[in-house]
Amino acid sequence: MLGEFVTRVLVLVLGYGFPAIECFKTVEKNKVSIEELRFWCQYWIVVALLTVFESIGDTVFSWLPVYDELKLALLIYLWYPKTKGTGYVYDTVLRPFMARHETEMERKVEEWRARAWDFALYYWQNCTDLGQTKWAEMWQILSGQSSRLKQQGK
Repeated sequence: MLGEFVTRVLVLVLGYGFPAIECFKTVEKNKVSIEELRFWCQYWIVVALLTVFESIGDTVFSWLPVYDELKLALLIYLWYPKTKGTGYVYDTVLRPFMARHETEMERKVEEWRARAWDFALYYWQNCTDLGQTKWAEMWQILSGQSSRLKQQGK
């Protein structure tokens, strides 16, 4: 209804920009309460997970007439003080899910971390080998052109 561009701008401003400023102000206070810090940590955890799953949701649900507006409403619900949405989502959805699956998730993260390191090392070695080969070929071509130019100059 608002238009996709306007809604995306509002999501960025109201879902990320405004909360970032409020979080910054909370962190920079002289006397900050643990509840305020907990709220903002929970908010950013929930928003990070929503952002991860957003691309899937966009693919599956973007045809709904007010899908973008619902995303905006959800983000406002999360930080708006009177709704206490972050606490509700965190306590009723996220915490129970993490409690049930934390061990398995940690194992998967360690497995992915090891695979990522192996992947990076493999491609680093291949890129350096390829770079050395291409550098040698380039050097050979340049030195061949240099000797031809010297012969033509005689």
